[in-house]
Amino acid sequence: MGSDPQYAKYPDLSLAQDIFTLTNPSSSQTSRQTALKKLQDAITEHKMAPLYRHLAHPSEGILNSSGEGSASRPAPSLRRSNGVSQITASSRPSTSTQFLWDEALYEKLVAENNEELETFKKEEGEAEEIAGDTEVQAAKGKKAEFWARVGDKEKALSSYEAVFEKTGVLGTKIDIVLAIIRVGLFFNDKVFVKKQIDRAKALVESGGDWDRRNRLKAYQGLHLFTLRSYNLAAPLLLDSLSTFTSYELCSYSSLVVYSVLAGSVSLKRVDFKAKVVDTPEVKAILGDGEEKLAALTGAASAGPGAGDEEMLEASSATPGVAATAVNLTTLGTTTDAQAEAETPVDFTPLAGLVRSLYIGNYQAFFLALAAVEENFLSQDRYLYEHRVWFVREMRLRGYQQLLQSYRIVSLKSMANDFGVSVDFLDRDLARFIAADRIPCTIDRVNGIIETNRPDDKNKQYTDVVKQGDALITKLQKYGQAVRLRGSERG
Repeated sequence: MGSDPQYAKYPDLSLAQDIFTLTNPSSSQTSRQTALKKLQDAITEHKMAPLYRHLAHPSEGILNSSGEGSASRPAPSLRRSNGVSQITASSRPSTSTQFLWDEALYEKLVAENNEELETFKKEEGEAEEIAGDTEVQAAKGKKAEFWARVGDKEKALSSYEAVFEKTGVLGTKIDIVLAIIRVGLFFNDKVFVKKQIDRAKALVESGGDWDRRNRLKAYQGLHLFTLRSYNLAAPLLLDSLSTFTSYELCSYSSLVVYSVLAGSVSLKRVDFKAKVVDTPEVKAILGDGEEKLAALTGAASAGPGAGDEEMLEASSATPGVAATAVNLTTLGTTTDAQAEAETPVDFTPLAGLVRSLYIGNYQAFFLALAAVEENFLSQDRYLYEHRVWFVREMRLRGYQQLLQSYRIVSLKSMANDFGVSVDFLDRDLARFIAADRIPCTIDRVNGIIETNRPDDKNKQYTDVVKQGDALITKLQKYGQAVRLRGSERG
């Protein structure tokens, strides 16, 4: 079934990023003010009374745990609603940007919510009396989307489940589960999202159409990305670049950032070149002027024969035949205004990271890594908690890439290559060596690093001996058990 996706508008995941920005100590004051205004406007426009209470209430609001809500109020409660506290950058958020509580506004929003719910109730009752099951389901679906819109997690999930139980169309069921996944992502409930991803996979495998399979790939990739399973997330995210339509999940710019970061830290060098460095979708974003032009016109995606004159003549004779040509204006189509309103992103640090790592300019690589940490890792809600780990793993990758080419390296020359002091390099390498992440030893007296290349043949021989010993032991135990049973029978 190839129907258009349903229930794709709410919840608005960009608001979760705004909430994170308000409590992020790494965010600038300008970013916090912008996020605050956007959040306040959204709460007023979409009548988000439940979310407003969760965020700004004097005693229960997670953004007012330090006393910003009002001049006089009772002591803050330690109780938090399930999952909501996970939206913020820390368990005890502190911010100089005040999110004030307005009792009159809250009462107004509650009244408008109740009025809207009465309309849904009346519409559902009329549908049950004079219309069919389709109209009843449509009325229930509106109610579920309402709870997702206003930010009430529990009621949104229960309403979606009620619609799911009465729905027989597979495509609609998948759309409902995807909406449930987004509710979990909004509140950063990773365990819940994992269960729903598995649920959606089972539905898609039972006969889901191509579009929903493709959308689920992006959902699954993002979920694995949030769990730091970059080796599993990278293929899914990179495959989603050319067919991305899930703008309800994240912006295309964010998808590019997640894909490149996951690929950079997890893929082997050959795959890194093929799937990140040379991928036309990535070149169209991160490349220089000529690379962007080549990607957009399809030359970068024509494989090894991209420079062949006959291929160029054929493409010029038949315009637009390059199926893998990248056109960023049509990469994803959506009826929403999300794609059009996408915030511009400066990809320069990310482009520098990819380029310097691949060509082996390690000093530029470390500078780009610091810029990526400042501009991306510390600013994104999915990346923030993994920023220290990511920077450490990328440093390790740089060290491994340089050391694998040499038997002995001068400690001073390696420190110069990376633009760091000898003492810092010594301490940093020592941690990785102690954890068996780098097979080498440091001779500080002579100022050298000596790599210990593992012998694959000896390793295979040792593994065979160990496995053989284990097998012989199991066979001996089995033989003893058989003899014992035989003696019992006798």
